[in-house]
Amino acid sequence: MSFEIPVGLTDLLQDFTVHVLREKPPDLIQFAADYFNKLNDNRQHQNISGWDDGGGKDGTKFINGKSDSAASESEDDEPMPEPPKNRFQRRKSVSAERYDPEADEDEGDEQKVYPKTDEQRKRLSEATKNILLFRSLDNQQMHQVIDAMFERKVTPDEHVIDQGDDGDNFYVIDTGTYDIYVEVDGKPKCVGQYDSQGSFGELALMYNMPRAATIIATSEGTLWAMDRATFRRIVLKNAFNKRKMYENLLENVPMLKTLDSYERMNVADALAPKTFEDGDLIIKQGDDADCMYFVEEGEVRITMTNMNDPNTEVELTRCKKGDYFGELALVTHKPRAASAYSVGTTRCAVLDVHAFERLLGPCMDLMKRSIEDYEGQLVQIFGSKSNISDLR
Repeated sequence: MSFEIPVGLTDLLQDFTVHVLREKPPDLIQFAADYFNKLNDNRQHQNISGWDDGGGKDGTKFINGKSDSAASESEDDEPMPEPPKNRFQRRKSVSAERYDPEADEDEGDEQKVYPKTDEQRKRLSEATKNILLFRSLDNQQMHQVIDAMFERKVTPDEHVIDQGDDGDNFYVIDTGTYDIYVEVDGKPKCVGQYDSQGSFGELALMYNMPRAATIIATSEGTLWAMDRATFRRIVLKNAFNKRKMYENLLENVPMLKTLDSYERMNVADALAPKTFEDGDLIIKQGDDADCMYFVEEGEVRITMTNMNDPNTEVELTRCKKGDYFGELALVTHKPRAASAYSVGTTRCAVLDVHAFERLLGPCMDLMKRSIEDYEGQLVQIFGSKSNISDLR
């Protein structure tokens, strides 16, 4: 199934993102309500009958870097964006078609490999490990990313990308400092800086838009670059396939039956893969909880310290494909009540605590009821309910 993105939605969301990053509001929902109400008031004031483009009057877009003083400006200091009178004025020289991962069958694609030394691969692995775009990729896919990136040296005052140009490459910073400029009222304004870490250039490749900012090197440095076609094939298509795979997984989880398709899609997007080898300790009884797990492939053994003999563990159950575990401590806000070990090679989808609290609210009642099931099971094993009150 494919969906057509409404005209103007991409620009609207990008410009809203810019204001969120600049303002850093403590209450995102209230900020969003004020933002779109003011945007609508501005449109009505100008007697614009229809919404064509969500772009701001200064053409600003999402900037994935550290903000400077612009980030501390208040809503009153910087007016909300207004819809441009000419929705075509920012559509400059974009020739590539919008990428459809569902229609891409990889026919005839040849994997690009740029030879690297062990030292270069180590540096590149370190530079990419915290990049959100690569969070959904497994080890094999990350190897493809590293193989496909090529090194680019830059000198002070060199323009890496210029606002309004077509997007050709995605960049990961290895070394060096870089200023971020956005054109405001016809003049370039520095809105942030990268310092030896980060990435940029993905939006023009993802959304088929001109470059949203100018990036200028302020020192000698090294960048790792990936061309448009490779970026789309590896990053975007894998993200698309990951979403489909996790949606199929979540559809078969009884706890999530109360979620609608859109809510399950958001959960799927928040999941990250993690692989464990035979005997690996996945969670440890007594530790603080930071995530829950869905079993994709393999088997997980759940154990608890024997209440009658603290030096031994008792197996409670085993989780197989489609099962989940680790949610109990997130529901009760207590330490882990049991340990979990991988049986053979096991692949899990991990949902961190912040996404859990944000996305699984509709399932909370079901998860709380499952606590009674745990208690009943433990009574059968240990013969006493008084010893398991810490689960509550």
